[in-house]
Amino acid sequence: MPLPLLLMTSPAAALEIACEDAFAIDSSEARLIGIYGAENVRTGIVPGPEGTEMLATEVYPDSAKRRLQFVWWNEEARTDLSYVELPPKMTGPGGVRYGMSVAQVEALNGAPFTLSGFGWDYGGHAGFEAGALSNLPGGCAVGVTFSPENYPEGLEVDEIIGDRPVQSTNPLLEQVNARVDLVFVSYPHPDYRE
Repeated sequence: MPLPLLLMTSPAAALEIACEDAFAIDSSEARLIGIYGAENVRTGIVPGPEGTEMLATEVYPDSAKRRLQFVWWNEEARTDLSYVELPPKMTGPGGVRYGMSVAQVEALNGAPFTLSGFGWDYGGHAGFEAGALSNLPGGCAVGVTFSPENYPEGLEVDEIIGDRPVQSTNPLLEQVNARVDLVFVSYPHPDYRE
């Protein structure tokens, strides 16, 4: 059984994926069909950021627990992987997984990082420019989105809200219990690859 299929169907589904096979830079819709079977792969229009729509290929599209969403730089050929959103039961490269706190992700990275403020379409998004999560085998980048679990009454949170950079060391992130609620892997546009 191919590794990606094994990861999606076995109790070991929390195993860490790598930037290879279905998740490699040279992945394609055809490869996904070969790995997961045509009956489990569907390409169509899905909601995008800021009210837009975009083309994506979804694996297990009818299962929220297993759905993988692949977005292509070359939509016509469905090649040149742009990014893939992982389902909650999968662990991204470097060990990042759903439900982790900012401090846990910072510990995995071995260095602080920056995320965007909450409360807008790109709120809570974090990539890694330095540290262990910034240089992964296979050339992919791992990214996460954090969401606050609560805003304690009376807590002033303006400095972590809106389109602004927020350092992972900001104590407000712990006070609002910000947790990973999306993990994805991505690749640069083909024009910018080395």
